[in-house]
Amino acid sequence: RDRPQLVQQESNHAIHIQQSFNQSAFYPISKIPSTNLYNPIGDWVGRLILPTKQQLQDGLDWVWMEVQYAPPTAQNLVGTIVRLEWKKNKNLLALERAVTRDINFTPEVIKSQKQGNIHPFRLNGVRHVGILRSLAGANPDDEAIVALDSSTIIDANQEKSTLQIEREPVLATGRFYGLVKIIKPIESQYKISLYPKKKQYSDYFLVQHYNPNANKFNGIEETIRIRQQVIDSRNFAPSGSQQIERSPAGNDGWYIYGAADAKGVFTVRALAPRSLLQIQPRQIVTGKELGLNYIQEVNWQNTEKNKGKFNTVLLTSGETQNSLNQSISTWQEGNKAIVLHLFGGIGGRKAEPLGVPYTITGHFAFGIAEVVRDEFTNELRFETKYHQIYAHNPDGIIAGTHTWADYMGNLQRGWLATRPVSDILIKFDPVTQDYDFDGVKLSPLEEFQQQLQVTMARYRVGDGTGGAMVSPATSCVQDASQALYAAILAIKNQVTTTPQIQTWIRANPNHPQTLRFQQLVKLGQSLEQQLAPLGIVRADWQSQAGILAGTGRGKTTEPFQDRSIWAGLTTWRTIMPRLAHDDLAAIFLKHGAIMQVLRTNQVGGWEPNITPIAPTVLLGQIKIPFTNISPFSILLNRTLASLVFPRLKDWLVVVVLLIIYSILALPYGWKFGFLQIELWSANCIDKCLLILRCLFSPAIVEELFFRVFLLPHPSEITNWLQWSLWAIVSLLLFILYHPLNAKTFFKAGIPTFFNRVFLVLAAFLGIICTVAYTLTGSLFAIVLIHWIVVVVWLIVFGGIRKLDNNQKIQNAKV
Repeated sequence: RDRPQLVQQESNHAIHIQQSFNQSAFYPISKIPSTNLYNPIGDWVGRLILPTKQQLQDGLDWVWMEVQYAPPTAQNLVGTIVRLEWKKNKNLLALERAVTRDINFTPEVIKSQKQGNIHPFRLNGVRHVGILRSLAGANPDDEAIVALDSSTIIDANQEKSTLQIEREPVLATGRFYGLVKIIKPIESQYKISLYPKKKQYSDYFLVQHYNPNANKFNGIEETIRIRQQVIDSRNFAPSGSQQIERSPAGNDGWYIYGAADAKGVFTVRALAPRSLLQIQPRQIVTGKELGLNYIQEVNWQNTEKNKGKFNTVLLTSGETQNSLNQSISTWQEGNKAIVLHLFGGIGGRKAEPLGVPYTITGHFAFGIAEVVRDEFTNELRFETKYHQIYAHNPDGIIAGTHTWADYMGNLQRGWLATRPVSDILIKFDPVTQDYDFDGVKLSPLEEFQQQLQVTMARYRVGDGTGGAMVSPATSCVQDASQALYAAILAIKNQVTTTPQIQTWIRANPNHPQTLRFQQLVKLGQSLEQQLAPLGIVRADWQSQAGILAGTGRGKTTEPFQDRSIWAGLTTWRTIMPRLAHDDLAAIFLKHGAIMQVLRTNQVGGWEPNITPIAPTVLLGQIKIPFTNISPFSILLNRTLASLVFPRLKDWLVVVVLLIIYSILALPYGWKFGFLQIELWSANCIDKCLLILRCLFSPAIVEELFFRVFLLPHPSEITNWLQWSLWAIVSLLLFILYHPLNAKTFFKAGIPTFFNRVFLVLAAFLGIICTVAYTLTGSLFAIVLIHWIVVVVWLIVFGGIRKLDNNQKIQNAKV
């Protein structure tokens, strides 16, 4: 086997894999825990093994797998090494071609590797690397444990038994899992021999298993082991068992994932709190306004104070109050939900360094949750799989599909114990249910998962460079959003190119499926506006969407990544994980989705040296004293949101509002003699300079301050009453600003800016611009209105004379 390359800085993965209990070989396959207490984590469980360098030269996408658990009909394969490959399927082959790359490390990747990040160096120089080989070769060792589903078939016709699959293996932890209540730490008969003369917390615990007959934790008592992970480069351990028996998250028991060691002691490698995954929420929030407020404000409040605690909240857009028991019927067995995953930062005495000043960036990902029948309690619970588009990192987290236990609960690299996490599970039938238009199948969820699968595969190999690097335009959240955009494009493309679908919809306008599909279309329009807020679609997003959305699948054209700042700005709403997480949840809620929020704050064993820190938008840690308001973040977001380029209907709004303003302003101004036809007789150069000067000030300056800065962008509005109050304040300040400006900076404006008629006309303009901003959300639209009104008044209706009694423009700052 290849030896790991020497690096200047040791990765966290390298530190932890040196501990024998973090290696698969520590757990003999022959040691099987009691089937009355434990169940396998999947239909098939195995350890991926990368083929040798000589075998890798064949350019095919297969790997070896050590079978650690198999169905009863294939027990003869347990403990053997089999070949793992794809089923012969046209769609699978097209998918594989879309992501297969030749791997050649760049100098940037080699530098990153020396800094302690893990890159697939065993694949460097290998040609035609596909999905399976990028999974098996992602880390320096063959320690990736995967679960395969029941669709796996056995081909025994070859020299070695072969397993053929049609879905990407799911990265998992352990081989078996059980449901227990942790009673207390105990001294074990093994402890003295294993840890002589070393004072430490016991990692042996007395647990009581769940008794399905009594529906209580009064089953068999057992001694298990929760091994203490070592301190890594962050100066703290990724998990701990200290005081875990007192954790509020364990009041209803823990799912424990692992295997038996050589002495037969079940050793835990991952934990999951049962109460977090139950469908019964601890809190219910009804109503769209309260739901939006919970997503944007309440969800992350008091994160530090809630260290060690968790919460589950059901959000519904309906206004009626439902009891807890009634809310349970929201989730039925087999229901699926889109998961919006977001984690925050690590503070405290051993806080992690900030990558961006005054900003907790966090990490965003999508996932899919399904309501399943629990094998131990027979109750309904959520089973989540994350589709992690994850950059190369020092922890050994692989970009791929992970079980909840592997990504969150894993004691070696999971985030349950060290970070605050928000998972929002979104149930929206137009997305999560399939369509059948007279035999033409349409599955938004399957299409979305396929886009994510392709992006994850691209991330594992860095599109052939060996490294997925983070930039303003390419990051986990940006590329997860790109997959969502590609899925929307795929659905649109399938509908527009399939006449049967359009014919069926026209023939069945009131059918529930048609109504559901119409909701899907409206949601897609809202999501497109969020993903491309400036109305400009990035070229690299179009390239991937073209290949993956059906317009170019299977062709030789490869998607590319645009890392420029401009590319990032065109998709600015997906640069920051917190903003993307909140925006997407708000959009779904506005469209009538039901969602369940699962929030944890460093749950599990107690680590006193770290605290959970809520993720923020850019510069979000700079707050007004004694408030939760981040002024710089608000102003930056509002400015970027206002840069959307007007569409055709927005230009029509501008024209109509200019006509309305003319109808109001001209008669009023003529009536009191304030407006008179009086053309300015200056030369063309002076007129052009005046026009340009008016564009900057007052048009851009005043609209930025009085509309963009002071008013929430239309996409942010959650309470129209509050928005109306802000609109009134903005209008009053706009009116008062003119006489104040004349008194201070623009002395030539004193006679005019104190004129009652002028102030009324200014009020008309402020109202018109406020309405235009509400309808278009575009700075360009309101600047154009303001600009035209001021220029026409100055040049056509005697404004120049009123501002300068000597009939010339003074050298004054406007």
